[in-house]
Amino acid sequence: MEWQQLEYFRVVARLEHFGQAAKELAISQPALSRSISKLEEEQGVALFDRMGRSVYLNSFGHVFLDEWRRVLQRLRWAYRRFSI
Repeated sequence: MEWQQLEYFRVVARLEHFGQAAKELAISQPALSRSISKLEEEQGVALFDRMGRSVYLNSFGHVFLDEWRRVLQRLRWAYRRFSI
């Protein structure tokens, strides 16, 4: 799992659309799809339900997103705490 994959996941989860997410992230849609597929493969579960060009977080995706947000909050807290 790479940081970039997690950021891509967060944007796709917010926009619920691979094409729009790819545009916002300034990457190709196939590269984004491969990155998300690799993340799902590494986790051993699908994180999204796919419906045509739209995607929706499934129950695993919601849990994963909540945990990712907690990690980001802790990192921000640590950065503020230890920044000079």
